[in-house]
Amino acid sequence: MTAEATEKARIGAPSIAGFTEEGEQLVSSKVDHKHNDGTTVMSSRAERLTSHNVADFALPDGREEEWRFTPVRELQPLLQDGANDDGATTVSVEAPEGYVSAPLAIGQAPRATALVPADRAAAVASANAPEALHVVVPEGAQPEEPVRILLSGQGAGKRSNSHLVLEAGANSKSVVILEHDGSANHNGNVEIFVGEAAELTVVSVQLWEDDAIHLAQHDAVVAKEGVYKHIAVTLGGKIVRLNSNVRFSGEQAEAELLGLYFADAGQHLEHRSFVDHNVPNCTSNVLYKGALQGKGAHTVWVGDCLIQKQAVGTDSYEKNQNLVLTDGCRADSVPNLEIETGLIAGAGHASSTGRFDDEHLFYLMARGIPEDVARRLVVRGFLNEIIQKIKVPALEDRLTEAVERELTAGEN
Repeated sequence: MTAEATEKARIGAPSIAGFTEEGEQLVSSKVDHKHNDGTTVMSSRAERLTSHNVADFALPDGREEEWRFTPVRELQPLLQDGANDDGATTVSVEAPEGYVSAPLAIGQAPRATALVPADRAAAVASANAPEALHVVVPEGAQPEEPVRILLSGQGAGKRSNSHLVLEAGANSKSVVILEHDGSANHNGNVEIFVGEAAELTVVSVQLWEDDAIHLAQHDAVVAKEGVYKHIAVTLGGKIVRLNSNVRFSGEQAEAELLGLYFADAGQHLEHRSFVDHNVPNCTSNVLYKGALQGKGAHTVWVGDCLIQKQAVGTDSYEKNQNLVLTDGCRADSVPNLEIETGLIAGAGHASSTGRFDDEHLFYLMARGIPEDVARRLVVRGFLNEIIQKIKVPALEDRLTEAVERELTAGEN
């Protein structure tokens, strides 16, 4: 079935797309998303509930489509509507003078205009972050160094909610690095505005301690001819669940959502992406790559792409690749593509999960490289495709070293 021949096609998991394997529609009428409790099968990704009101979202129990891969029992403290614990996290910012504006209170624009919570965790974060850090890259600015925001957890089990608003002015070019470390139970929202013809790269790095829990929603709106790149690198934390979403406000805009994750024994690392092609002639590319090692290591990637009826000329692709290094791991990968018009430049998706390529190993070992070293070279090369897209040499070096430590730990 091709996009050119199909007025409306849905490709992906039947339970998400609302169709059986035989193509029969499970729901004939549209769902009222404002009253969808999460258990109703929807006919479109756009019908999922979004709300700033925590009470609109029931506490999940794991049977909901949005939460079926997630260990929700371990998240109950974070999903309760509660304020921050004193001293749960500290935030430091390195940015040129004038880039950090006054904090935004709840209801103070532009806060809550790009991001509307799409699950209970994001709604809790929105309601319980009294002040949002507001960083603005001025129009036409091209700072030589990236803006750095470091959020450090100050204690296991301490509750933290945060909200961050990033604005890239028209014709600016910048990189923002958001780094998480330490230990905490953290809900974090990030909303991003990419101005006309601006180029913005946002790198979210999760280097938490082994007992940390991190739930997050990152939403971006990209204006005409804007270029947006979001890179998620998740190596630490007990449970990390990150939703990265993007939509457009003008034509000829581009979005690239990239991710790298490495799960060890007992870790749950979950990444979800949603590209909403809501205007014509925009481009998107999604690529997430992960590695798993150790008993109980679990990764999840769910990629959604919606090409709305008015989004003619869209060119979109999404791919997820997972490399399983040991027994006892589990990688769930669910790509979904929903197309409402046949007048597009292209659309597709791919997913693969497997062990080492025996041919690669044979090639290296035939040249005298020991098997353990050969395996590490293969993994390093597999993940380096994402790291090298950051284009910040110091951070790339740090992350390469962090991946090397993960590999070394797995051999011990």
